[in-house]
Amino acid sequence: MNPLQPFIDGPIAHRTLHNKNAGRPENSYEGLDAAIALGIAVEIDLQLSRDGVPMVFHDYELDRLTSKTGLVANYDADTLQAISLTGGEQGIPRFDEFMKYVDGRIPVLIELKDQDGALGSKLSNLEAATCVVMRDYNGSIAVMSFNPEMIARCAMLAPNIPRGLVTDAYVAKDWPNVPAQRCAELAKIPHYDLIGASFISHNRADLSAPRVADLKSQGAAIFCWTVRTPDQEDQARKIVDSITFEGYMPKDII
Repeated sequence: MNPLQPFIDGPIAHRTLHNKNAGRPENSYEGLDAAIALGIAVEIDLQLSRDGVPMVFHDYELDRLTSKTGLVANYDADTLQAISLTGGEQGIPRFDEFMKYVDGRIPVLIELKDQDGALGSKLSNLEAATCVVMRDYNGSIAVMSFNPEMIARCAMLAPNIPRGLVTDAYVAKDWPNVPAQRCAELAKIPHYDLIGASFISHNRADLSAPRVADLKSQGAAIFCWTVRTPDQEDQARKIVDSITFEGYMPKDII
C-alpha cells in the first residue's frame, strides 16, 4: 500500500483538531483526542528544547500560545512540559510521549520547523532527535519541512519514513528572514527529487503554480495548507490529494 494513502483517505487537521474556545489549543493533547475520536489525521509541528528534545509546538516563541515569554529553545523539556497551553489544561507535549499516546490510532504528519532561520544548511539537532522517535514508531507517519536541508538529513537518518516538502510561492516580503535569492530558489521546488520526496504540502493560494502541476504529473502526492472554509476546500480539491484544514469541519467528516 502507498504509505501516504492514510493521509489521502481523509483530510488532515492542522496543528491537531484545535479549537481554543472549546478547550483545544494548537498542537495539544486535547486537539489530538478530538481528532482520534473522529479518526482524523493530524499535522503537528516540532521545535527543539534547550536540552535537545523535540517538542510539539509551532512558534519559536512561547508568547502567543502560553502565558510565558521567550524562545522555546531557551527552556529545557521538563520546563516546557510544565507550561500550560493557553485555553487548555495540559502542557507542551514532548514528541516521543505524544507519539506513544497516538499509538498508531490516526496518521500523523510531522513538520520540522526550520532551526536555521534562513531555510539554509546550518546544522540542527532536531532532525536526528526526531528520527530516533520515528524509526521506532509503528503507525502511519510522514515528515516534512520548509527547509529541504532538514529533510535531506531525515532521508539519511530514517530512509523508510515518507518525506516531503512544505512549499510556497516564496514572495520575498512574506519571508523577511530568508534571503531573496533563497526565496527565488525554493519557489522552483528544485530539491524534490534530490531528497527522494514523495509529496509536497503547498500554499493553498498558489496551487495553480505550474511546478505543482508538473510534480503531480510525475506522481507526487499534493497536499495543501491551510484550508479554512468550505469554498476554499472546494477549490483546493480540484488539484490536491488531501487538504490540511482548521477552523471548520470538512464535509466528509461532519
